[in-house]
Amino acid sequence: MATAQPLTVAQLCRAMEAIAPSWAAADWDNVGLLVGDPQWAAEYILLTIDLTPAVLDEAVKLGCNSIVSYHPPIFRAVKRFSVSRDTAEGLAAEALSRRIAIYSPHTALDAAPGGTNETLAELAGLTRVQPFSAAAPPAAQCKLVVFVPHESTDAVAEAVFAAGAGRIGAYEKCSYRLSGQGTFFGTDSTNPAVGERGRLERVDETRLEVILPKSRLSQVIEALRAAHPYEEPAFDVYPLEPLADPALGQGRMGSFSKPQALGDLARAMKLAVSAEQVAIVGEPGAQVSRAFVCAGAAGSLPFEVPGVQLGRGDVVITGEIRHHDALRYRRSGACAVALGHWASERPVLIPLSLKLKHHLPGASITMSKADADPFEAA
Repeated sequence: MATAQPLTVAQLCRAMEAIAPSWAAADWDNVGLLVGDPQWAAEYILLTIDLTPAVLDEAVKLGCNSIVSYHPPIFRAVKRFSVSRDTAEGLAAEALSRRIAIYSPHTALDAAPGGTNETLAELAGLTRVQPFSAAAPPAAQCKLVVFVPHESTDAVAEAVFAAGAGRIGAYEKCSYRLSGQGTFFGTDSTNPAVGERGRLERVDETRLEVILPKSRLSQVIEALRAAHPYEEPAFDVYPLEPLADPALGQGRMGSFSKPQALGDLARAMKLAVSAEQVAIVGEPGAQVSRAFVCAGAAGSLPFEVPGVQLGRGDVVITGEIRHHDALRYRRSGACAVALGHWASERPVLIPLSLKLKHHLPGASITMSKADADPFEAA
């Protein structure tokens, strides 16, 4: 009887990419597999918001070989990577020494469907929820347009097809061809394959268009040059921008089923996320009907939503608010609720656990009990 292969870190990474694609993360962020080997075992996974000494001790005690830490313990470039409990990088180094992998989704999970912001929006009871702006994956394909004498079109087409161009879904050798006339004037240093140097030539040509993965561009161009009869083939390359995914993007905005008082909303959210204390910007009796959700720290994001201007009746639900942002809310007439950074993010671990169990049915997934808000109410 065949023995079941153990779950690997590579499989955990694929599951996390399916849940929260890393391309959706903010440009400044550091997400993905930060510590470990893709071939390491990953049957026992601990979920946490932060990697702390207590969380790492918990992982060791439970026999976990992988940690999904929402916040990345390695954020900026490091010059030394030695075991220490005094720095986040030192904790990451200790995890590596114990063969415990660390994956961080951070703002990729913020942008994902059912992620950090969507979880907070659901707890707030929002309807018609959508990202501040839809995110699009990076361009993975491009279009190659080349101009070929009619009699050489098939030969050039077959060459670029063989190099990886012309595939759309399950279809191969896809192209578009249009007849036209090209002109060129060869100088004394040229050796034209058609016509003569020193005079303007007119040639009946085919405009050949094919789609190809960007990763195959150099190979396809090499094949084009080898098959094309011209000394200097004329061709263009166009990046193909993918469509934005309306379910993916930073932040969430939505409406309440009916207006409610800011103070009532703050108290309800405090209970929903088990926050120690909550701060508000605005009068407790102010009525709010539309909300902008940014788990963690909203910063300037609510002010940058395309086509939207914050004003009276709006509320920002976030973790922490800088003093000058609070003043800006006041000036605009908008309100805000600050739940605490950690408290606004911790709820996502429940849906994340369920999603991972769906993608990795053989894994043992535990939510950290040692993970805790670094702040305490006085």
